[in-house]
Amino acid sequence: MIRQLRSAPNILTLLRLVFIPFIIIALQQHHYAVAFGIFVLAGVSDGLDGLLARVMKQKTALGQLLDPIADKLLLSTMFLVLSLTHKIPWVVTVLVFSRDIMILIVCTLLYATGAMKVFSPSWFGKANTVSQIATIPVVLLHEIFPAQHWVALLRQFGFNATMFLTIVSGVHYVIRLGLELRQPGSKAEGSSV
Repeated sequence: MIRQLRSAPNILTLLRLVFIPFIIIALQQHHYAVAFGIFVLAGVSDGLDGLLARVMKQKTALGQLLDPIADKLLLSTMFLVLSLTHKIPWVVTVLVFSRDIMILIVCTLLYATGAMKVFSPSWFGKANTVSQIATIPVVLLHEIFPAQHWVALLRQFGFNATMFLTIVSGVHYVIRLGLELRQPGSKAEGSSV
């Protein structure tokens, strides 16, 4: 385990977790440019850890678990803090959290009962994640450049796209899960949601 933690990709993933409190502090102190910079750095580290894992052949079981946890924790924290400071409407954050909690509970129950070990993400789920990731910097840019009309339009588009894709991916997940479980004698295979 310690050896896996020392790999360069996993160190970058852990660094992303270290960024979270600094982003929260920057947001609480209304230093939106700093928060934007840290979020971009986190995004770069996310891309780099995957690249390094492939190039250096350092893919680890720990990294495969830690990477999505770090991503989800960063995004969830951003949505929560930006809603608490009234920068993201609560309806967006409630939908995002509700979908994620539903998936977490269902996957945990199915894994615990042995009905399913893993469930691969759908294109809707991936599009939803991309929408969430793209919405955060646009919200921060709106706070840095409040007079820019195009930023306000992008921010509203981000909210609408995130809500739409959260609902669609959640419904698609439930339908797909039902179909997977109805197949006689089969267990769903793939990666995490």
